[in-house]
Amino acid sequence: MGRRRVIVLGSTGSIGVQALEVIAANADRFELVGLAAGRDEAGLSRQASETGVTRTALGIDEAVQLVHEVPADVVLNGITGSVGLAATLAVLETGATLALANKESLIVGGELVLAAAAPGQIVPVDSEHSAIAQALRSGEHGEVRRLVVTASGGPFRGRTRDELAAVRPEDALAHPTWDMGRVITTNSATLVNKGLEVIEAHLLFGIPYDRIDVVVHPQSIVHSMVEFVDGSTIAQASPPDMRLPISLGLDWPHRLAGVGAPIDWTASQHWSFEPLDDGTFPAVALARRVGELGGTYPAVYNAANEQAVEAFHARRVPFLGIVETIRRVVDAHEPGDASLAGVLAAETWARDEADRLLAGGVNG
Repeated sequence: MGRRRVIVLGSTGSIGVQALEVIAANADRFELVGLAAGRDEAGLSRQASETGVTRTALGIDEAVQLVHEVPADVVLNGITGSVGLAATLAVLETGATLALANKESLIVGGELVLAAAAPGQIVPVDSEHSAIAQALRSGEHGEVRRLVVTASGGPFRGRTRDELAAVRPEDALAHPTWDMGRVITTNSATLVNKGLEVIEAHLLFGIPYDRIDVVVHPQSIVHSMVEFVDGSTIAQASPPDMRLPISLGLDWPHRLAGVGAPIDWTASQHWSFEPLDDGTFPAVALARRVGELGGTYPAVYNAANEQAVEAFHARRVPFLGIVETIRRVVDAHEPGDASLAGVLAAETWARDEADRLLAGGVNG
């Protein structure tokens, strides 16, 4: 096999940095041909110098242009937030494989993204969806009974709703098992991230929402599971290391040797699983409702969350106010046209509505 030409979007973020490590360690398999970052011009310049890449882009418009101008076999979209939708659509237009870490673009774009994608063109990079994709190779689509998405439970697993009232931004960023950026780490603390992943699983794998479960697994060793009609469950397990799903996204369906450390089976292991506390963490149930409604609702859910997370870190809204803001914005939304223009208009409305609510104070 020849080397795969790779573009990394969001190269200075957590996913992008780890992707560059995988690419550098497998120079016989990958040729890095382009880099794009959102705002970190210094970081992008340093990466270009270190890798020798001559084609770089700063900002989403330049990233889209880079995708169209530089031929690639695979493009990793590691951009954070729904701003990554334009890049996702651009990659799909080129025919390159889309290694998708930017879940928001699929969730916001929904049917638009699916309609633009050829069969097998999107390869998930989220650890949970990579795990499901791996497990699904064990059976036919019609043999799947349900998907089981695992959640670490975040830093506040086991706390009551009253105990979450005084949570500070620095508390929300202390994730027990994963090292991620500010937005995704906060989303993991509220479990909004798991709600988004339920919507993403439905869109990626075509399984109805009532057959997608969430289970809390604090050790983050089992990354997700597929239950089949014969009663068997296939799980993908490995120590938490995003380089494994990144490597699969870059070279699907092939596996690269030595990407991550395997489980040490000579040591005693204890893995636990427990049901999600929907009363304390209502974000997943709200996401299911949003997903069932479809259309522009997922875009509204995501946009309202992004505004609320920024307000939380600016200490303008309490932790419980994040999901409460999303709920109020979703409840106020009037569904519109699910075209690209309609989705973008719904996002703008949701951000404005969230800002209006946040200015008035939301306690949760």
